[in-house]
Amino acid sequence: MEGFHPIQLFNTSGIEIPILETDAIFLLNAVSKHFEVDFELVEVVYVDEAEIQRINTEYLKHEYVTDIITFRLDEQQTDSTIEGTIYCCAQRIFEQAEEFDQQPRTEFLRVLIHGLIHLNGYNDQTPEEKKEMTRLEDHFLDLIDN
Repeated sequence: MEGFHPIQLFNTSGIEIPILETDAIFLLNAVSKHFEVDFELVEVVYVDEAEIQRINTEYLKHEYVTDIITFRLDEQQTDSTIEGTIYCCAQRIFEQAEEFDQQPRTEFLRVLIHGLIHLNGYNDQTPEEKKEMTRLEDHFLDLIDN
């Protein structure tokens, strides 16, 4: 798809990502409709382990590799228009796919969905929050052809 879309994918990881821009656009539209929000701009940046750990340490004070870090960037966080950046560690997502016996594409889609849900204000710090996030992830995964 040509032209500007509210979701932009960047890959600095050096690893080929198994999802397409059309997948990301589809999911962004599905999440937007479900939560009745507009995404002004969402940048999805696939990085390597060193970069995700640097971001995690600098901004969250956690000194470890993680699969995803999501930043909501718009100033009006109560507004229905969302802007954000989602950093994803490509290598970690491939490892998780193997750990969870999932196809890499499915795990990459799940992590992207997870970030989009975070941008809508959902957290996953408690068992109840994690259960709700997983339910929502499964809902959106069911909508896309795996």
